[in-house]
Amino acid sequence: MCLIVIGWRAHPDYPLVVAANRDEFYARPSTTIGRWADAPHVIGGLDLEAGGSWLGITDAGRFAAVTNVREPGAAKGALSRGLLARNFLTSQLCAGEYATQLDYTQYSGFNLLLADGESLTYCSNRDGAPRALAPGVYGLSNHLLDSPWPKLLSARHRFSGSLARLPDMKPFFDLLADGEIIPDEELPSTGVSLEWERLLSAIFVQSESYGTRASTVAWLRRDGALTIHEKSFGPYGQPLQSSVISTGE
Repeated sequence: MCLIVIGWRAHPDYPLVVAANRDEFYARPSTTIGRWADAPHVIGGLDLEAGGSWLGITDAGRFAAVTNVREPGAAKGALSRGLLARNFLTSQLCAGEYATQLDYTQYSGFNLLLADGESLTYCSNRDGAPRALAPGVYGLSNHLLDSPWPKLLSARHRFSGSLARLPDMKPFFDLLADGEIIPDEELPSTGVSLEWERLLSAIFVQSESYGTRASTVAWLRRDGALTIHEKSFGPYGQPLQSSVISTGE
């Protein structure tokens, strides 16, 4: 998962709203969103290579999403970062308890957002101790929470403006589909080549071998009803599938 914008208690009727793009190599096997066979109360995608998940939500409103920290050349962690999200979604621990009991040394650089219905917690093995977040709109890409990368600033601004149009999903998917490449003078410097910095500067990433494989919009209503809508893509942004799962009326 390479871009997540989340509204936590930022709307009176929708306490949790998420818009996210998963960027990954197209060759890495994974599933589209669905209920997990071994945990049918969880809705999310699954990484078929390492067994984890980049984003998921449960019928009870538990939510988890993970992004990697871009640090070329860093030693690889012993465990897949996707397990951080999967294990929370199938546990009974509250977000804060789960974050504090993790062994952060076992993973490559990561950011993790955890919601348990009562709190939203952010934790990272590159950004100090876990912390509960106040109501508001937050963004994650491949650095730290709310890093001022151009695409993240743009996504947060557009997300905030889209909240007033709920339950209309279109403005959220419109922002996730933005393929604008940032001018070179505004690019962050993350240790990859200039060609990759340009490619990855877009909210919606497109290339032959790597790019945005899924755009997801999800929300939890105040009455507990859940909606999660995912659009999946192939090389160069070719649309593949659209899936919607809703609970309640």
